Amino acid sequence: MKPTLVRVGLVTVALLMSLPILYLVSLSLRTNDDVLNGGWLPTQLYWGNWPRAFDTVPLARMLANSWVVALGSALLTGLVAVPAAYVTARARRHGRGLSSALLASYCAPPVVAMLPLYHLLRNLDLTNSLLGLALVTGLANVPVAVWLLDGFVRRVPVEVEEAAWLDGASTGRGLLRVVLPLIAPGVVAALLICLFLSYNEFLFAVSFSQRTDSQTLTVGLSLFQGDRTVQFGQQAAASLVAIAPMYAVAVIAQRWLVAGLTTGATK
Repeated sequence: MKPTLVRVGLVTVALLMSLPILYLVSLSLRTNDDVLNGGWLPTQLYWGNWPRAFDTVPLARMLANSWVVALGSALLTGLVAVPAAYVTARARRHGRGLSSALLASYCAPPVVAMLPLYHLLRNLDLTNSLLGLALVTGLANVPVAVWLLDGFVRRVPVEVEEAAWLDGASTGRGLLRVVLPLIAPGVVAALLICLFLSYNEFLFAVSFSQRTDSQTLTVGLSLFQGDRTVQFGQQAAASLVAIAPMYAVAVIAQRWLVAGLTTGATK
């Protein structure tokens, strides 16, 4: 009896979690008048929203931009966060202070950094560029990655590094050759989370990219809303285009994501 109840509960939760996606599918197959009339299901299937969504905004280009920015920023976050987490974990009292300072910076509203970041990017000629957006997004996610990786580094015995030091390894080589392989599951989990955060980022993208050739898909989704009308069906179709590849990555990488976070929680 209990396994049956568990299955029923899991199916119920899965259906509830799928309702927003199913409703997006329904909206993408309806005309604007049909959407405004209310209801969950279309009165008549309308497939015109899908090609028109690609005609309204360059979805393919924006999707590629989103992936370039997400992958570039995740790589930058990893390059900065791994040594930073090593410092916060090994520096004892000073490391805890640095970790707290990083988390405090992440708690501040991102909008307060818009003006100085814009001027910095403009002086570096990086506005309206994927590189500038990847730099800002990647550095903004460093506190999250450090917070996730700090616990993994702390669970690596210092004696393992000391043995490497006795063999002549430097601190940097010990980090690369000894610590990094041991915290690899945590690094993968942290980078996946930062990848999701970068892909879904909107405020930086809409503030620093005004040209369509450098705008990401999150900005493209907002372009379906005009002054007087909203293209609900086209926006729903574009939203499905946006979330489909990230859902696929989440499903494929679920094993590494869960394994990494579980390892960090139980060791």
